[in-house]
Amino acid sequence: MNRRHFNALGLLAAATGSIGSALAQAAASTASDAAPVVLVVGDSLSAEYGLRRGSGWVALLAQRLSSQKMNARVVNAGVSADTSSGGRSRLPALLRQHQPAVVVIELGANDALRGLPLSVTRDNLRSMVRLSREAGARVLLVGMEMPPNYGERYAQEFREVFTQVAREEKTALVPFLLKGVADLEDPTKLFQSDRMHPNESAQPTLLANVWPALTPLLPKR
Repeated sequence: MNRRHFNALGLLAAATGSIGSALAQAAASTASDAAPVVLVVGDSLSAEYGLRRGSGWVALLAQRLSSQKMNARVVNAGVSADTSSGGRSRLPALLRQHQPAVVVIELGANDALRGLPLSVTRDNLRSMVRLSREAGARVLLVGMEMPPNYGERYAQEFREVFTQVAREEKTALVPFLLKGVADLEDPTKLFQSDRMHPNESAQPTLLANVWPALTPLLPKR
């Protein structure tokens, strides 16, 4: 074999290798796109308000699923300042677009901050659970609690909105997303300067609160 033939074979092998690599990457991308979707419909607590992109609990969830080679991908549909009414209006289009296997509903805090009737929050959350189920998804409802300055009675009634919807709709529940964050002896330690939004250091705790309730809902291989 002369040098010209050797060089030609080398170029062919390199080209074949490049094509094979490209095909492998394309196949991996297609497999990722085809993986069942975990759709997170939330507010600023999910939308990484005030955080570096990729450092919020939803991004950490995606990283964990990938590192554990679990067959699911995460779509973060969190919108800062969103209410349960906003989530309810956005949900039908999100369900059509992403056809999720699991829907995580993290809404309601802004309803309370705006003084909206608890009956409205309850109805919106119930509707979102039902819409998600009708679309074939499993549902995880993420609960929230109000600070003590809202009054014990209101705080209790607000807490019960989530437990009531979860009980009546027989859906999975995270009782309090900010457990281990907002209830520390120093309640400012894991919050941003606005004292409303958890900081980056708090995000693994938020994921730890969600993970045990979410895991049983994830599609099996």
